[in-house]
Amino acid sequence: MAGPMGRMMAGGGPDSRSMDFKGSGKRLVARFRPERLTIAALLLCVVLSVGLNVVGPKILGRATDLVFGGIIGRRMPAGLTKEQVLEGMRQRGQGDIADMLSGTDFTPGRGIDFDRVGGVLLLALGTFLTAGLLMAVATRLVNRTVNRTMYRLREDVQGKLSRLPLAYFDKRQRGEVLSRATNDIDNIGQTLQQSMGQLINSLLTIVGVLAMMFYVSWLLALVALVTVPLSFLVATRVGKRSQPHFVQQWRTTGQLNAHIEEMYTGHTLVKVFGRQEESAKLFAEQNEALYEAGFRAQFNSGIMQPLMMFVSNLNYVLVAVVGGLRVASGALSIGDVQAFIQYSRQFSMPLTQVASMANLVQSGVASAERVFELLDAEEQEPDPQPAQKPERVRGRVELEHVSFRYDPDKPLIEDLSLKVEPGHTVAIVGPTGAGKTTLVNLLMRFYEVTGGRILLDGVDIARMSREELRAQIGMVLQDTWLFGGTIAENIAYGASREVTRGEIEEAARAAHADRFIRTLPDGYDTVIDDEGSGVSAGEKQLITIARAFLSDPAILVLDEATSSVDTRTEVLIQKAMAKLQHGRTSFVIAHRLSTVRDADTILVMENGAIVEQGTHGELLAAGGAYARLYQAQFAQAVAEVD
Repeated sequence: MAGPMGRMMAGGGPDSRSMDFKGSGKRLVARFRPERLTIAALLLCVVLSVGLNVVGPKILGRATDLVFGGIIGRRMPAGLTKEQVLEGMRQRGQGDIADMLSGTDFTPGRGIDFDRVGGVLLLALGTFLTAGLLMAVATRLVNRTVNRTMYRLREDVQGKLSRLPLAYFDKRQRGEVLSRATNDIDNIGQTLQQSMGQLINSLLTIVGVLAMMFYVSWLLALVALVTVPLSFLVATRVGKRSQPHFVQQWRTTGQLNAHIEEMYTGHTLVKVFGRQEESAKLFAEQNEALYEAGFRAQFNSGIMQPLMMFVSNLNYVLVAVVGGLRVASGALSIGDVQAFIQYSRQFSMPLTQVASMANLVQSGVASAERVFELLDAEEQEPDPQPAQKPERVRGRVELEHVSFRYDPDKPLIEDLSLKVEPGHTVAIVGPTGAGKTTLVNLLMRFYEVTGGRILLDGVDIARMSREELRAQIGMVLQDTWLFGGTIAENIAYGASREVTRGEIEEAARAAHADRFIRTLPDGYDTVIDDEGSGVSAGEKQLITIARAFLSDPAILVLDEATSSVDTRTEVLIQKAMAKLQHGRTSFVIAHRLSTVRDADTILVMENGAIVEQGTHGELLAAGGAYARLYQAQFAQAVAEVD
């Protein structure tokens, strides 16, 4: 079990392709085009907020200069000018101090001007407060933009799933497809929520702070930029190492979800055949693979932040040393150096934030590629425009030289021709793999024929819309499916219009489901889940048959529909079907004797071809393939019924 399933999960499919980070990233950004106006308002708020935050340190630096100038001025003799004081210091041999104070704005004999300092501090407070409010608005706009974009992405995925051919789902595990439609989209949304606004803010902050740094001191700005190439090198090297692990992390998540979904829905079989240990072993293997991929992705991306912090501290030291020398030479004031140190922090912090967001962005883009792979999957052929439909649906079906193959190199059905008159019941029998269910899938257009054509009342079904075609066909499968809800709602699911309780109960009586439904605690209002808990397999089949009766189709398809009911109930159902099949064409795939004996025509299929055709008696008399099948499969059933 572990070997084949593991190979199936690991092999083939779109997941085997390498990660296209740049292409998927651009495509994800393109999804925001409908939000252009909101993004423009978002950018405006962020630009204003960043601009105010960038100006703030310069304002605070002015306050520092006022305080320092007041302290120095109070110690100087009144009545002199600044130039006179500095000249006197140089004459006394204090030239270094005079050079340092030359960059300070002070008035000898005057202390701190608290009114001016207070005004500057209020201006700084108002600046930062406004910047914060603008950033709050920007955050709200980010949430709105991301949620709307994810809403549209989910709609696109839902629409895509409805347009995908049955072959797509036949080749993939349901849990893996569901993981793309749920986990991956959720991960994209969380990534964008956490990184989009912050990323824009960080990039604009880098630009704004860099401009202010050059405005304050071009020399210190160049010193601060020395560490940028090192930061870029760290970010790119670590990003390239961690990205493949994020791809593997989400790929393994899909595989693990697929395994859990299979083991949960098939837990009875797992226990019956004693496969718990093998199932647990495979789970442990995939869980370990997910742990390894997740650990490596997070570890490789996680070391980016401490490395960037080291580069940031290195930048801080360089700015502090060079800035101190510039103050000592009088080229800069203390307030300018203070502002520049704040700018160096503001410059390093967004670089660190961008680097730390790399793991989020990489994880989100990895999920985006998986979703885009689903959206890029080949769809079923679109319905023709304008679509044709029969003037009157009577149920006449013709197959003209139909050919079909699942694999281009392996033919299954070749040159199959058949005519079914309205109201006739056609039974299709044959060994497993003969093409019985495939024939029905072609009639329903779950698959398209590779050659020939199928006509419904003279109209090629390929020229009809699928909705119009399937509205004329009622189908009951061997594998029953119930939805979460009441039994009445499950039966009513088959109707394309609003139906009354009386019509629901009439359909249930026709399917011989009314009796057991009324024995349930709440009758038709009994709530069941999608697993059909509380009702047996045969009772679930009766509910699905009642659903098909309620749809009142022109063509009825029963694919082993009575395989889950006992022989006596099957006979009763066949009698009810005989009444309901009046004027209705029926295709019945079955091995049970009662279905085959009552059919107007029996088709015996082998290897995709009809090898015999006729009534029950005619085929028995012919002594061919049907007679051999009868002897092998039906002899015991005849004895039981007779």
